[in-house]
Amino acid sequence: METTIRLNNSTKEQLDSFKQYKSESYDELVRKLIYLVKMCEKKPELSQKTILEIKEARERIKSGEFYTEEEVKEILGL
Repeated sequence: METTIRLNNSTKEQLDSFKQYKSESYDELVRKLIYLVKMCEKKPELSQKTILEIKEARERIKSGEFYTEEEVKEILGL
């Protein structure tokens, strides 16, 4: 069964910004957002923001962009 929902224009624009591809349906998009909300509720310690920050940190480490323990001690004067 399909239904129609009424959205504010700004809400529609925000939904559009979450689309991963142009032809992605609003049903797919809403289902994806519901899934993400449920995951964040179940495991708030691993919210999407945290997961993204972990991924970025791992990439920095792989590329050598980090301080060693000795460098941090020197910077902090310890």
